Amino acid sequence: MLKSPWMKWSFVLGIALGGFFDGILLHQVLQWHHFLSLVPGMDDLRLQVMWDGYFHVLMYVIAVAGLWGLWQARRRGVPAPGATALAAAVLLGFGVWNLIDVGLAHWILRIHRIRLDTPDPLFWDVLWLAVFGLVPLALGWWLRGRPSGPGSATAALLVFATGTALAGGWALREPPGQNFTAVVFAPGTTPAQVFDALDASEARLVWSDRPMGVVLVAVPKDKRWRFYRHGAVLVGGTGLPAGCIGWSKV
Repeated sequence: MLKSPWMKWSFVLGIALGGFFDGILLHQVLQWHHFLSLVPGMDDLRLQVMWDGYFHVLMYVIAVAGLWGLWQARRRGVPAPGATALAAAVLLGFGVWNLIDVGLAHWILRIHRIRLDTPDPLFWDVLWLAVFGLVPLALGWWLRGRPSGPGSATAALLVFATGTALAGGWALREPPGQNFTAVVFAPGTTPAQVFDALDASEARLVWSDRPMGVVLVAVPKDKRWRFYRHGAVLVGGTGLPAGCIGWSKV
């Protein structure tokens, strides 16, 4: 089924969409876990957010590879299947991603689970696997042999590309009703340097962790960028790669 480059690279794009869906919904919006939540020694929020960011970078790389492969297939004039077949390949990739994530990351490597704040994490793992792994796989397998409806492969490619861009871009938006800004400082930044950054940015300290590596501040939006000149590595509300920290429950 995946011998055609159109199908193969649509499958890759489905894997990226599955990763974006996982990371954005579970890491940022619901905040049920971070990528390395269960790894010993990774209890520093800065490290957790950093590795969430690395995970999203990997998904961007996979998505770009998928889009590049589809573009190359079109440029070489490879006959394209219909939109239904492409959608089937994307669904198969989406489902396979969730099978790999639950099987490898949750049960073999045990670096995180779907929900950490529950007495029965296995239930949530199995539920997620069924709804977002097995159902998309079954739907994609069912669609693979069905005739395509109206619409060209180019239109389908545009829809998939738009969906990928919107999913990845979700991390850039600021949470609704967010009155404070989260700031993550580089390791080694001293409390005195943090207070200098607060003064330079005309910010008021609201909360901080013990070493003052992560702080929550009230700061004018147009002055958030000043923190980057005083040792900050992530500042909520300033776009990629700071989207994750804007959604964190600190």
